[in-house]
Amino acid sequence: MAQNDKVFPVEGLQGATAYDSNGEKIGTIGQIYVDDRLGTPEWVTVKTGLFGTKETFVPLAGARRQGDQLHVPYTKDMVKDAPRLDADEHLDTSEEQRLYRHYRLTPGGRTGTAGTTGAAGGMAGAGGMTSEGMTGRRAHEGRQPAAAMRSGDEGLTRSEEQLQVGTEEYEAGRARLRKYVVTEEVTTRVPVTHEEVRVVREPIRPGEREAPIQESEQEVTLHAERPTVSKKSVPVERVRLETEKVTEERDVGGQVRKEKIEYDDDRSERGRGNERGRGPKHGPNR
Repeated sequence: MAQNDKVFPVEGLQGATAYDSNGEKIGTIGQIYVDDRLGTPEWVTVKTGLFGTKETFVPLAGARRQGDQLHVPYTKDMVKDAPRLDADEHLDTSEEQRLYRHYRLTPGGRTGTAGTTGAAGGMAGAGGMTSEGMTGRRAHEGRQPAAAMRSGDEGLTRSEEQLQVGTEEYEAGRARLRKYVVTEEVTTRVPVTHEEVRVVREPIRPGEREAPIQESEQEVTLHAERPTVSKKSVPVERVRLETEKVTEERDVGGQVRKEKIEYDDDRSERGRGNERGRGPKHGPNR
């Protein structure tokens, strides 16, 4: 391996971007595989394809680190045409032999004579191993299972805003009762009585005593009624305020934002497509 035959520096490599020998972007690094016997990193998986849903094995032979970039001495087409293997927790012997043949590497870790990829070195830490010695690769980062290291394969989460319509109560005004005094004329008819004098003449009945002739007089008191007026306050009714709720419909509106997703389709001359897709392959509709 390059890097002065030292163990390849893999700290922070997971999630970095892989570039081919021409400086063209290949994809994002998913997992790192190390030798079970020597503990040296040998392979990485690179997420390729639409939305990075496929993982392709790439050897670290001749690769070099440059910040958060990994440059491998293979062309992008060669990486994409590599055998499709399941990136599970282990890589068995037969699968590794297929990868050796594709990348023109020998099981001893050296590039083959027919290699055209420009690999600068062999497989570090692999010297003297038998073909069985390369089996049983396991995920390097934290020695975690491979399934836990593929969380980034779930794709992108698309979000959008929605109107949340509700109601809130606020003070719209005040109503009050006020009592005041007014004066008005009231006329009513009241019956009244009075006494009047009437002269009544009656004949003397036989046997009544005779009365002498002399002057005399008789006085009677006359009575009459007159209207009187007085005032008193009496309750006539009770007045109070009540509130009642009246429901009416009103139109509300507002501006909302939502996310859309575009993708790069490498098979259609690196054109940009939208969610519905342009070119020979279509992405899923949202």
